[in-house]
Amino acid sequence: MTGPKLKTTIAILGCGDVGSTLAYTLILQPICSEVILVDLKKELLEAQVRDLSDATYRGGSGVKVRAGTHKDAGQADIVVITAGAKQKTGESRLSLLSRNLHILESIFSSMSPISPHTILLLVANPVDILTHFARRLSGLPESQVLGTGTSLDSARLRGILAKKAEVAPNSIDAYVLGEHGDSQFIAWSSATIGTTPLALAMPEQLTPEFKVEISAHTRGAAGAIIAAKGCTSYGIGNIAASICKYILFDSRSVRPLSFYQPSLGCCLSMPAVVGRRGIIKAMPIQLDDEEKAQLESCAKGLKAVIQGAEKELYADRELEKALLQDKGS
Repeated sequence: MTGPKLKTTIAILGCGDVGSTLAYTLILQPICSEVILVDLKKELLEAQVRDLSDATYRGGSGVKVRAGTHKDAGQADIVVITAGAKQKTGESRLSLLSRNLHILESIFSSMSPISPHTILLLVANPVDILTHFARRLSGLPESQVLGTGTSLDSARLRGILAKKAEVAPNSIDAYVLGEHGDSQFIAWSSATIGTTPLALAMPEQLTPEFKVEISAHTRGAAGAIIAAKGCTSYGIGNIAASICKYILFDSRSVRPLSFYQPSLGCCLSMPAVVGRRGIIKAMPIQLDDEEKAQLESCAKGLKAVIQGAEKELYADRELEKALLQDKGS
């Protein structure tokens, strides 16, 4: 007979800029009793654990930080995957995706068997595609596999609209939906400030030019930051920590997250109720005809990338088989 579980654990796979920032956020805003860091770069892993542990000694945080294995991670309450290959100069998107899928396969192979109660949160990019494949590789129920998706894009949208409307960001209810990438779109038709539709709250500002400007801001913000400092970490680290909190506290918050859409045949971001079991339920959102067309187009593009990635994976496996046969002959 097993005893009661006495601690909550979040495992972070990859302790680079995003993974370490997430871990630091979980220390400053403690929502779990233990953070496990996993990384193949042992020196970096040990250094991050020591540095982050120093931040727990101030007395305000009871969070324990330790290095662990993929097997350890597979038994955590939440596993956050931030690990992924960086794009090489001149490398195609499909080639990068293929390398990241191989990393994903290796991760799940090393974590097996995964606890049936684990919630899997994908942060690594391209997050929608990796979330789609993580569903298959993890063996977990659909509801327990989700990606950060357009959560950060939506936060940026609330921030810029709040400035334009001169209200607090938490008064803005507006979502960026679809792919976390170039084909994302803003659900303008359902956006509100408080209970007031945006068209009534900002009648003079809400022009086609204004919408283009805001869309370009939310879509291009990450690229501008990466061009200047090489990465984005604080915003996404805070978003990932918030999602972990919604899960562990069973808060039933509504957020735009990447999860499987049966009607579209892929993972992309739509509003969902998130809680202790992961995606509790999809939250319907009213879209106008133009937004529905954008959603369909987004799904079509993602499915094409998924099909291309599957072909590359198949070709890689066939090459591996051929090389093994050649060695055996």
